[in-house]
Amino acid sequence: MIDATGRVLVVKKLDAEMVGKVMRFAALGHSWRRIGREVGCSAHGAANAVVREGGRPRVWNPSSRSLSPAEREEIRAGLERGETLTTIAAGLGRATSTVSREVKANGGRDGYRALAANTRAGQRARRPKTPKLACPRLAAQVTEWLTMWWSPVEIARRLRLEHPHDPMMWVSHETIYRSLYVQGRGELRRELHRCLRSGRARRRPQGRLSTAGRIPEMLMISERPAEVADRAVPGHWEGDLIIGRNGRSAVGTLVERATRYVLLIHLPNGRTAEKVNEAMKIAIATLPAELIRTITWDQGAEMARHQTFTIDTGIQIYFCDPHSPWQRGSNENTNGLLRQYMPKSTDLSVHTAEDLARFARSLNGRPRETLGYMKPSEKLAELLALTG
Repeated sequence: MIDATGRVLVVKKLDAEMVGKVMRFAALGHSWRRIGREVGCSAHGAANAVVREGGRPRVWNPSSRSLSPAEREEIRAGLERGETLTTIAAGLGRATSTVSREVKANGGRDGYRALAANTRAGQRARRPKTPKLACPRLAAQVTEWLTMWWSPVEIARRLRLEHPHDPMMWVSHETIYRSLYVQGRGELRRELHRCLRSGRARRRPQGRLSTAGRIPEMLMISERPAEVADRAVPGHWEGDLIIGRNGRSAVGTLVERATRYVLLIHLPNGRTAEKVNEAMKIAIATLPAELIRTITWDQGAEMARHQTFTIDTGIQIYFCDPHSPWQRGSNENTNGLLRQYMPKSTDLSVHTAEDLARFARSLNGRPRETLGYMKPSEKLAELLALTG
């Protein structure tokens, strides 16, 4: 502490705020003499303050995402001043939840000690850690149950039941999955992944949904009108793309749900959202208004312009749930039949618009078991007559 003449005044007793400053300088590795000069106390007084607080903080340089020793001292000082966690967080420029978790995990408002909290954080950050499944007894038990086709969740829950007082025999299902899927973790044999129900040797990402390429403003199939489900009213279609060799060509398919009537969409210039949008508008232009009410499609990128299509045509597009082809059952079945005309792994760009029209006429004139062996063209004419 410096007076008006520039002399350093040494105080005999440090208050809470001064102790906080001492700890912050100590955490930065400054000497006792430098700390005393900055705070306004003797070097001996600064050292004693640090000892009373538990000792000089261990040298640890956390990333900017983690709380620093100085920030932990600010939290301690704020708690002693009776400030709310929100106020303390605002002063640090941190989220309130960050400060709340920090205080709760380190003794609460009354028991929080900055040095002890920083030491524990440094210990938790140390790598490498001893793997949980490095325990031979635990690894052997997990391996045995995996070979009995038990799932990791079942194993984790059963271990808690059989060993309620032995934490060394507890393991989370997430740890088991990681040990099976991540190369370099040798606690469980790599071939044990075959015992999982999925049989996969590589894990699919969990915990968050990927939004890459996600189509905006989708209306899901669950929001589709109830009349679509019973197939009594014509005009509700299912759509998809048939992909050619190496993904370089495609043909669009539209199937009417009530009649299985087929329209094929010519895509000579590629399958971008813009090209599919324009080609679909051309394909449906020949249909009467009462025969085109809705379209159900999967979540392919070719439908990224669905809002523009709906504005231009007045036809609403609904989207299936991910990886649920059965929600477009009529379309999937028809695509299988179309492979007789356009086999897999062939170049679909060789087919002209006239070729596609011929394929569609052939299929629409083919008796279908699901229609009582009526032709789709006959069923369409019948329903139009009834609704007309």
